Amino acid sequence: MSSLKPKKALLVVDVQNDFCPGGALGIPNGHQIIPAINRYIKAFQKENWPVFVTRDWHPQFTRHFKKFGGAWPEHCIEGSPGAQFHPDLEFPKEAFVMSKGMDMEKDSYSAFQAIDGNGTAMANLLKNLEIREICICGLATDYCVKYSALDALNEGLEVFILSDAIAGVNLQPEDSRIAIEQMVVCGAKKLVFKDFLDMAIL
Repeated sequence: MSSLKPKKALLVVDVQNDFCPGGALGIPNGHQIIPAINRYIKAFQKENWPVFVTRDWHPQFTRHFKKFGGAWPEHCIEGSPGAQFHPDLEFPKEAFVMSKGMDMEKDSYSAFQAIDGNGTAMANLLKNLEIREICICGLATDYCVKYSALDALNEGLEVFILSDAIAGVNLQPEDSRIAIEQMVVCGAKKLVFKDFLDMAIL
């Protein structure tokens, strides 16, 4: 890889059992994007670009949940089967696993509110790695993907939404479409795998 190429990172957002069919907050087609995500992961590995995977990692008692005044059913409780990554997701052992949602008092949708096992924040890791471009995929388009993309833009990164590897909750039918429009208006670019391969060789 030429040292002149902007260094890219892949961000895989919340591909966890509770966000897939049969989970506590299952997205109907959430599992269907996993093969596409795995293709991106392999492509990033080939280029020796870093991969970040986020997970909701909630305490049992949190204002995020309906029973404590929040908006959502209980999901992704730390250590539970629902909080585990979907078994079909194939990411390398050297991937950065980033946890979020541990604060009992507030919601944490964005990957930029996540920390690694050493307590290092996403933004700091990206700066240390001299990342300039970030490609984002995963769940859910209209929440954690969107907020992660907007925060990445605010950090001055070039942001690419991998539109063939995202899926949304869609509490309202148009939520995902609107979320994508918001991300694009703010400066993100949409890509599918073929476009990504063309970009990767530039």
